[in-house]
Amino acid sequence: MKIKLNDVKKLREKTGVSVMECRKALDDAKGNFSKAEKILLERGIARAEEKSNRKAFEGLIESYIHSNGKIGAMVELLCETDFVARTNDFKTLAHELVMQIAAMEPKDVENLLEQPYIRDYTITISDLVKKTIAKLGENIVVKRFERFELGEE
Repeated sequence: MKIKLNDVKKLREKTGVSVMECRKALDDAKGNFSKAEKILLERGIARAEEKSNRKAFEGLIESYIHSNGKIGAMVELLCETDFVARTNDFKTLAHELVMQIAAMEPKDVENLLEQPYIRDYTITISDLVKKTIAKLGENIVVKRFERFELGEE
């Protein structure tokens, strides 16, 4: 089957995966766009699990204060290189995590990773992290977080 260049481009823009991987996924899906997306997600999650043993010593600390000024949160998110730590995708993940922490009050990192993502209840926070790992090609670890609420003891 002949794969259209526009379909490859559209899939790459939507997923952030390389052109060659997008083309291969479309080939495997026989041109079916939504099936190709699922294939890329499955492959990305598999790659993310392969990278889980790699050391992550770089990263950033992200903070968020809710608009009412009564709830705040901080997260330490680690990756393998400072190059990845400076990317918009990594920074976006850190921001999404800190907002999740402020909104959902997870008890610990394990509980956070099991929670449904507040912007898309069809995936968990763990899935969100794995998607970013697949896109950036590095291990990403939620090291720790803290949530503050005014008047809390």
